[in-house]
Amino acid sequence: MDDDLDGVLDGVGPRLRVLRQQQGATLAELSASTGISVSTLSRLESGQRRPTLELLLPLARVHQVPLDELVGAPSAADPRVHPQPVQRNGMTMWPLTRRPGGVQAYRALIPPQARREPEQQSHEGYEWMYVLSGRLRLLLGEHDLVLGPGEVAEFDTHTPHWFGNVTDQPVEVLMLFGPQGERMHVRARPKGG
Repeated sequence: MDDDLDGVLDGVGPRLRVLRQQQGATLAELSASTGISVSTLSRLESGQRRPTLELLLPLARVHQVPLDELVGAPSAADPRVHPQPVQRNGMTMWPLTRRPGGVQAYRALIPPQARREPEQQSHEGYEWMYVLSGRLRLLLGEHDLVLGPGEVAEFDTHTPHWFGNVTDQPVEVLMLFGPQGERMHVRARPKGG
């Protein structure tokens, strides 16, 4: 761990020098804008002085870069979502969003003949479903619908509903579930002028 820290700190000086030179600033000009002495700045850039937070914060501010960039830290977080499947009501669901609250996205795989006995339920929220493959049966209030690939349904989940697979092939569905009052916005064609 100490070797990793030393490696990170050794890279700070050269980065500071490059940033200063890119801005065409002298050590004296940088000293005037940061309040750090010329000798300290020179020792930082040459690696003779170990950088501290008290020195790096004003330098990051003057250079207008995040502190992470000065120390060469890796990017904050891997933006990819690595979903772990969960089993729910006879189907496998992969969460596609990480933040709590707001709209939640799921990919669902419903095996053949899962949930044979339709039992409509209602709850808070708003749901949007897009069938990727297979045929999905959706009971929504008085409606009994079968959706195929590329078809979409959206509904207020206060309306009693049930969905499932009533075929001998799996059904794959992309689902968005949001809090009450939050709807999906679907544009069918480009906005005209």
